[in-house]
Amino acid sequence: MSFGTPTVAWSAPDDPSRPLVVLLHGRGADEAGIIGLADHLPQGSSYAAVRAPIAEGGGYAWFANRGIGRPVAESLAETTAWFRTWLDELAPPGRQVALVGFSGGAAFAGALLLQDPSRLAGAAILLGTLPFDAGLDVTPGLLAGTQVLVAQGERDTVIPRELLDRTWDYLTDGSGAQARAHRDPGGHQITGATVAVLGSWLDGLWGTADVARA
Repeated sequence: MSFGTPTVAWSAPDDPSRPLVVLLHGRGADEAGIIGLADHLPQGSSYAAVRAPIAEGGGYAWFANRGIGRPVAESLAETTAWFRTWLDELAPPGRQVALVGFSGGAAFAGALLLQDPSRLAGAAILLGTLPFDAGLDVTPGLLAGTQVLVAQGERDTVIPRELLDRTWDYLTDGSGAQARAHRDPGGHQITGATVAVLGSWLDGLWGTADVARA
């Protein structure tokens, strides 16, 4: 399948001398619904929100699903290749890049991370699951040294609990990542507490080589 040029919203004009943070919205939403998050995050980066390429209902999706949190492998391979083409043109290797994904965007960010951990300075997996059983490598130690933030809601009833638990366990233990982990008492939404942790994680990402676990 062929996708067009990505639709991108910026919080301010891009500054190529700054790190780039790409915000990835949830399933059925669009870039306008997540770009406002940048107003509450550290201002030393450029922030871009990308619209997912597959129209779905009144919004957009990052991949075809075979169930909630379970991407179709072929679809995910197509959309991640499309995204990487855009990213490599905007931020050639050498410019630091972090992905921040919410819900379906978290699974998409996780796919990009698993495909090429060294390409990213870090990835934040917010209220979502890694794309398990979608043709991606999730062997132990794959993300050794990689900076990751995983944030989940205790009362999240949107993403299957088995996938949330598997994601948490893999990122904080089996993957080898330098993981910061945050549990929120809420459900399937980004709370003020999660935003504060995300901001702190981004500060640490650009300022230190090691991020402590919360």
